[in-house]
Amino acid sequence: MREIVLDTETTGFEPESGDRIVEIGAIELINHVRTGKEYHQYINPERSMPDGAFQVHGLGDDFLKDFPVFKQVGQAFIDFIGDARLVIHNAAFDMKFLNAELDGMGLPRLPYDRAIDTLAIARSKFPGSPASLDALCRRFGVDNAARTKHGALLDSEILAEVYLELIGGRQPTMSLVSQREGQSTVQGNWTPRPRPEPLPSRLTEEEAAAHAAFVETLGDGAIWKTGG
Repeated sequence: MREIVLDTETTGFEPESGDRIVEIGAIELINHVRTGKEYHQYINPERSMPDGAFQVHGLGDDFLKDFPVFKQVGQAFIDFIGDARLVIHNAAFDMKFLNAELDGMGLPRLPYDRAIDTLAIARSKFPGSPASLDALCRRFGVDNAARTKHGALLDSEILAEVYLELIGGRQPTMSLVSQREGQSTVQGNWTPRPRPEPLPSRLTEEEAAAHAAFVETLGDGAIWKTGG
């Protein structure tokens, strides 16, 4: 099962008002395990950065001006995510921005039902409790010390850990028998093999003699004498 955990940074809150994506970060999970494959791109929004947005992510006009515009990188992003499920915190926000950018390229929109919204999961599991990414990091003990400002790739990495906790822990499945090279993993019908050499007795001679003397005091019906 392939999933892509992703996050975006933008110039504001509403693409319909001219706000644009300025950063995308995404990491790949296979069966809930990070593969090491990731996508990270800064994007020139072709407009000035409002101060409020700059205070959130620290991406200013001078930094972004030399990066490609979305039309130059949008297809590479679509190729990376493929047909995988998308894991996003507050999915409605990121999806509306991604679809607005894809609309501008004439590419198909991303269906909203492709997104797994970790914000909705958190609110369902912990009703009435804070459900921001930072709050969930505190709840699950996920280290977010490097998150001094929002950053799409870093937030994706943190969200991946939070997501695994939300769905049942950082080790959702575990085999008790390790896989050997060239062999398939055995999980349900493994039985131990006998030892090639029996373990030596751990009783000392004194302990064995004391036990024999004790048995003698129990009479001829003692279980140790009958072999039962």
